[in-house]
Amino acid sequence: MRFFTVLNTQHVILYIMTTLLFILVFGLALSYGHWVTRDAEERKKRILYRFPDGIEDRNAPFPLAIALIIAGTLVWTFFYILGIGLLGVKI
Repeated sequence: MRFFTVLNTQHVILYIMTTLLFILVFGLALSYGHWVTRDAEERKKRILYRFPDGIEDRNAPFPLAIALIIAGTLVWTFFYILGIGLLGVKI
């Protein structure tokens, strides 16, 4: 039990605001950032398939934010396993 009940509320607000900020930054990164190649603009415009209800499929460039998140996850996982193995830290 905590001495100050306001501390629980502060932590919840901190978690919610951090999550909302991450969602906002992640959404902006997905909408604006991608690997710039010679045919990136053409790939964004060319429609490959047309599905019912007006859905169109494109072979758009891979978002840079997703590539960085995947790379960061792999690097963190490698060093986490290495740290647990070498230091013998018990989880």
